[in-house]
Amino acid sequence: MGRVFVAGSINMDVVATADRHPKVGETVAGKRVLYFPGGKGANQAVAASRLGARTTLIGRLGKDSFGGELRTFLGTQGIDLGAIRETAEAHTGTAIITVAEADNTIVVIPGSNALVGVDDVAAAPLAKGDVAVSQFEIPLPTIAAFFRRARDAGATTLLNPAPAQTMSSELLALVDILVLNETELGLLAGVELSESDEAARIIDVARKLQARQDQTICVTLGKRGVLALAGHKEISVPGRVVKAIDTTGAGDCFVGALAAQLADGVDLRPALAFANVAASISVQRMGAGPSMPTAAEVGAVLNAG
Repeated sequence: MGRVFVAGSINMDVVATADRHPKVGETVAGKRVLYFPGGKGANQAVAASRLGARTTLIGRLGKDSFGGELRTFLGTQGIDLGAIRETAEAHTGTAIITVAEADNTIVVIPGSNALVGVDDVAAAPLAKGDVAVSQFEIPLPTIAAFFRRARDAGATTLLNPAPAQTMSSELLALVDILVLNETELGLLAGVELSESDEAARIIDVARKLQARQDQTICVTLGKRGVLALAGHKEISVPGRVVKAIDTTGAGDCFVGALAAQLADGVDLRPALAFANVAASISVQRMGAGPSMPTAAEVGAVLNAG
């Protein structure tokens, strides 16, 4: 079995719950405030580790109370934390999240995540069969260096380009598997996409974005499931209807689960189906990191289905 290496962000999520989201300039009464370990990198690492993958997280924490709490939490998840550095130059990454009517709005303050540099990923002991995962909450040059190292070692590179921003063609060409939603796909491809677009249009846009003929692009569509373009092959995984409580971290759960499956040598179609179920379980719980399911939980759903 290969390993999963995640280079990415580590945040403390400060979550406020309310009956509805405030309008611009408006104040609404909230119900409660909660503190959850988060950050896209940490979430993806937690998901992969809980699902059975040997997982290493590469990132930075501030020398503050949030940093200490996050290190303690991540240590209980079975994740290798040897590549996490502490820095006094910035506070630990923080996300301010409002949850209302099962949807969320998020403001992310990068803090120490913005300092994750090329030297942080330089020593990653990647090998053939491993999966190198990253997302857009650390500097893009760091991701490029991480992926170059991974490809040189024969590892698979998996990028989740979120929060959405444009990237260079050089970085895109280093990506073996791109996992994104339709909004992110539209931004990278320079076209307008919405939840109402048909599968054929989404696949057509993904095909135009492909940087290499063997590149895989997976488009997560929430309750509509997943579409993937694997080289020239099209794959469709149906969605699951569940009662969502908090969608924070659902995409990260999908990415971590997919990485864990691929590191275990599972083919893409069943790996996507597994990841889809894992994400559907996570949205039925509050929080990001703590909502990630175990392999037994996902297996129970797959066996029941």
